[in-house]
Amino acid sequence: MPAHRTVAGWLLPARRRRRTPGPDPRLHALAGLVSRLMVAEAGASAAIGVGYNRRNLPWLLAAFAVAVALCGLAALVRSGTHTAWLAAITVESALVAVGLFRFAYAGYLGGTLLAIIALGTLLHPQVSRAFISDATAAEPGGQPALADSAADLQGSTAGP
Repeated sequence: MPAHRTVAGWLLPARRRRRTPGPDPRLHALAGLVSRLMVAEAGASAAIGVGYNRRNLPWLLAAFAVAVALCGLAALVRSGTHTAWLAAITVESALVAVGLFRFAYAGYLGGTLLAIIALGTLLHPQVSRAFISDATAAEPGGQPALADSAADLQGSTAGP
C-alpha cells in the first residue's frame, strides 16, 4: 500500500509560494549582460589590436592593457553596485572618446563600436535602474542621498 502524503508534503503551486525579500534576479541578469558585453568588447579590442598593430610593440601592449582593464571592469560591474555602474560609464565614455579620436586621425576603429554599444546599454533606463536600486534601497525611505540637499536648495523649511 503506498504511503499517504499530506498537503504539507506537497509542493505549493508557483502562485501560492511566498517570495522571500531579497535582490531581484532580473537586476543581476542585467548586470551580467553588461559584464558579458564588456568581456566581448575586450576580446574584440585585443583581436583587432593584434591585427592592426603587428609592427608597433607599444600600441600592441596598450591594446592588451586595455583588454585586461576591461576584463577587470567587467568583474567589477558583475557586482551590480552603483559605484561599479558609474565607473563603467566613466571608462566606456573615455574609450568612446579616444576611439573616435583615433578613428578620425588614424583610421583605426578597434573596439569603439562595442564601446558605443556598451555605453548605450549602461545608459538604458532599465539597466541604470538595476544598478541604482541598490543605492536607493540603502537610504531610509528609499530616497537618493541628494534629495535632502535638493530640498534645501528649493527653500524648504525642513533642514538639519
